[in-house]
Amino acid sequence: MHVLILGGTTEARRLAGLLHGTPGLELTSSLAGRVASPRLPPGEVRVGGFGGTEGLTAWLRERAVDALIDATHPFAATISFHAARAAATAHVPLLALRRPGWVPVEGDRWHEAGSLEHAARLLPALGRRVFLTTGRMGLPAFAALDELWFLVRSVDAPEPPHPSHGEILLDRGPFTLDGERELLRRHRIDVVVTKDSGGAATAPKLTAAREARLPVVVVRRPPVPEGVPEVGEPEQAARWVAERLATAPRA
Repeated sequence: MHVLILGGTTEARRLAGLLHGTPGLELTSSLAGRVASPRLPPGEVRVGGFGGTEGLTAWLRERAVDALIDATHPFAATISFHAARAAATAHVPLLALRRPGWVPVEGDRWHEAGSLEHAARLLPALGRRVFLTTGRMGLPAFAALDELWFLVRSVDAPEPPHPSHGEILLDRGPFTLDGERELLRRHRIDVVVTKDSGGAATAPKLTAAREARLPVVVVRRPPVPEGVPEVGEPEQAARWVAERLATAPRA
């Protein structure tokens, strides 16, 4: 039984670790290739795009994939739609592994935004020194805000256009609460911007902002394909695979 994991996320790596070495299971993890030095999961790994829905459909057929798991980032909406269409065309069972989104608690001062551009429009009224944690691909949306200062955190160095006033911090989670508190204090941050990525790896910044009573602009997740079965934990996805493996025909 051949399983393809569309990954790159912490959950995808955890799932690959749970499945790797299972008798009767061939496992392939696919990474988009947007990070220069990604953390690789165990097992076979391919890097790069498939060439849209048609390319992914052809790959599923050529490699005789028996099950497809979409464990991509919550903001990687395009590949999720490609996966849904390709799985339907190739008649391959599809499961979405999506980490739950963050939920505000008492003391949070969240301002929801429907897009990065919307978040940029909100900023001038909320603060002057911004902790921007939306990833390097979305920085052009904030490039014109010359009156603000930005601490931009990114795994890899961003290319222009990006905010011209501020500092680039190259770092990769998980992050600690003490570390996030110190960042906010040292850089005199008065507003935080984040995507609703969910998960624990980058959540401490929300706690640190709440403690400091800072406003946080939270970019809502994009829509995902309808009708795709969904789980929130790698262990649930591993059980889904195990159920199919148990009923797979034997050679």
